[in-house]
Amino acid sequence: MKYILLHGMGQNASSWDKTISFLSDNTKIVCPELSDFFTEGNCHYSKMYDAFCDYCNNYSEPMNLCGLSLGAVLALNYAIDFPQRINSLILIAPQYDMPKFLLKIQNVLFKFMPESQFNDIGLKKIDFITLTNSMADMDFTSDLNKVTCPVLVLCGEKDNVNKKAAVKLVKKLPNAKFSTVDNSGHEVNIDNPQGLAMAMEEQNESNYRCRKHKV
Repeated sequence: MKYILLHGMGQNASSWDKTISFLSDNTKIVCPELSDFFTEGNCHYSKMYDAFCDYCNNYSEPMNLCGLSLGAVLALNYAIDFPQRINSLILIAPQYDMPKFLLKIQNVLFKFMPESQFNDIGLKKIDFITLTNSMADMDFTSDLNKVTCPVLVLCGEKDNVNKKAAVKLVKKLPNAKFSTVDNSGHEVNIDNPQGLAMAMEEQNESNYRCRKHKV
């Protein structure tokens, strides 16, 4: 089983390290750096998404995408545009209709953060602000019916900001379920990597039983 793990904004690929350590050995993992999908000084979401599509399209077999926050947006976007290339999705703290107010607050916080706090992420402060501004009008609502693969939507039990949207998303997807990860907030892969790994393994087993039943 191969998973492509997509980290959130403000994280990097190493944010998945502890989660990976709890996964079984037969789970093949790829963790791209999302900053690699950017061109410095031109961090518009559409440019990032185009580069992400090129990356995913290099894989010949159907993919299992697992994304957190920004990573979840990319995974959902790709599953809408290329449903035949997706085996399953795990969306952590996802948004499908971008919350403009929250994005504005996030940008204000970014403006007051020192540039040094962005060094480990591979982007500059202005790049983050450009990215969030470019996402403000995104809304996948009318296309969610195209995502027919199994979808697990997760939120940390303390992530009240994203939980409401996550529950709504599950109701709009044809084949989705919702669950929470104990003792965690927004960054589930940091707060409770073992709990996240368990949820991923359970989803793998559920998908396997479904495929076996169909056969």
